[in-house]
Amino acid sequence: MIKYIKRGEIDEEKYNACIGNAINSRIYAYSWYLDIVADNWDALVLNDYEAVMPLPWRRKYFIKYVYPPCWTQQLGVFSSDKISNELVQQFIKSIPRKFKKVTIQFNSGNPIAERNVTERINYVLDLNKPYEELVKGYNKLRKRQIKKNRISRLKIENCLKPKLLIDLFKAEEKYEKMHTDKDFEKLEKLMTTVEVSKKGGVVGCFSEGYLCGGLFYLNDSNRITYLFSGLNNVGRENNGMTLLINKIINENSGLDCVLDFEGSMNEGISKFFKSFGGHQENYYQLTQRVLL
Repeated sequence: MIKYIKRGEIDEEKYNACIGNAINSRIYAYSWYLDIVADNWDALVLNDYEAVMPLPWRRKYFIKYVYPPCWTQQLGVFSSDKISNELVQQFIKSIPRKFKKVTIQFNSGNPIAERNVTERINYVLDLNKPYEELVKGYNKLRKRQIKKNRISRLKIENCLKPKLLIDLFKAEEKYEKMHTDKDFEKLEKLMTTVEVSKKGGVVGCFSEGYLCGGLFYLNDSNRITYLFSGLNNVGRENNGMTLLINKIINENSGLDCVLDFEGSMNEGISKFFKSFGGHQENYYQLTQRVLL
């Protein structure tokens, strides 16, 4: 039986155990993560937390709706057992009708056959090989840029302060079209929390002592997730993002996990991620409305 449980009534230990033991686990679905990034969230729970589906929600003009919070790519149904399309459908049908619009980005482990779904593209790289072997999977341009770094002015450092990376992004991108100030407040809190708990980190590249690029990543038991980055012209000219991603791959090579590039539907960005030897892993976004 699938039950709808409000956030304050969720058994956090059982809920987080379900996420952690799930064959399709994603760090975005843990209670501590959703507490930071979601305006509100509740959950659908199968029996005694055998499977769960978090439901982040908002209210606008007294109307409640389920939405994908910023800084989460894939949520949906999580379970330690293989998930069938039938189970996903049961969860969808169990979403309370008080939510007049539902938008959910299901994870790649959720098979879903619905009319109102959009296929979305992601790239991942298996890291369970020696670094030297992983580099062989890079395309020629990526290999050339890494070799070029031997004479590059860039210096890569760990433990970059979150606000420095966010400010760099704001200075170089038209972020107002993509994110709100509240989104960035949540991101900074998330970055700080993750660094303290050692569930990720922020790395930066510097030219003559000045920050010119940075990358924020999440680190879960079997998935390292590229969540956010920023780059200025100096960083671009010196292939800063290539060097930062290569550093993540090098430091985690040989581990039984994947590097999740988080997208993208943008052809140019997808091509960049694929150039590291990543393979495509699709997921689906469901959008449906409940008639008033």
